[in-house]
Amino acid sequence: MSTVNMTVVSLTSRVLLGRRRGVFLLILPAILVLLAIGLRIYAGQSVEIASQVLSVFAVGTVVPLLGLIIGTGVIGPEIDDGSIVYILSKPVSRLTIVLSKLALAIGCVIVFAGIPTLIAGLIMAGLQGGFAVGFAVGAVLAGIAYCAIFVLLAVITKHAVVIGLFYALIWESLIGNFVPGAQVLSVQRWAQSVTDLIDKVQPTGVGPAVGIPLLIVAAVAATWYAGRRLRSLTLSEAE
Repeated sequence: MSTVNMTVVSLTSRVLLGRRRGVFLLILPAILVLLAIGLRIYAGQSVEIASQVLSVFAVGTVVPLLGLIIGTGVIGPEIDDGSIVYILSKPVSRLTIVLSKLALAIGCVIVFAGIPTLIAGLIMAGLQGGFAVGFAVGAVLAGIAYCAIFVLLAVITKHAVVIGLFYALIWESLIGNFVPGAQVLSVQRWAQSVTDLIDKVQPTGVGPAVGIPLLIVAAVAATWYAGRRLRSLTLSEAE
């Protein structure tokens, strides 16, 4: 049975948090919180404004970009510079390697996406109806799905960042907003459906009964396939 390997987690954390990625992980949530503070000072407490900001900026922009930075960052650099050879040479299953990296990714998603979204929601809307908690949960679930998908992309292609940016910024933000059918293939829309359980301000186009299962299926399927593809990555190919 595959479990999390703490050695892999430790090595990955140095790669992810010890370079410029660590700075970007701090900048995005800081902008979100500062924006929330500014809007609270300017417009006062408002669920409507908070819903717009958290839907469009937090879940729609900050979370996918963080997911891209974290998801590609936990394995992409090691594949690019060949240091993945060290981990592949150890008696650790490929699925365990992927799960270990995703465990770190999930921790980063909670810290850099979930908590800032919760704080921003509380600043703008207060404790009304669990509003901030709902968006925070949606942000974390979306972040997990994004990370799993972008880890898979990093395993199968060296152009994961470009493809990820196209998906997050073009497919979800542009096509998803104008083509109703595209919303079914949007992690952003699936995540926003979570907030439908407590927030009726912003229509998402995808209900919770569809969005939540799709988030889970996408994360599990991407994780499983990433482990499978990593098995086919031979030491010579990694070098």
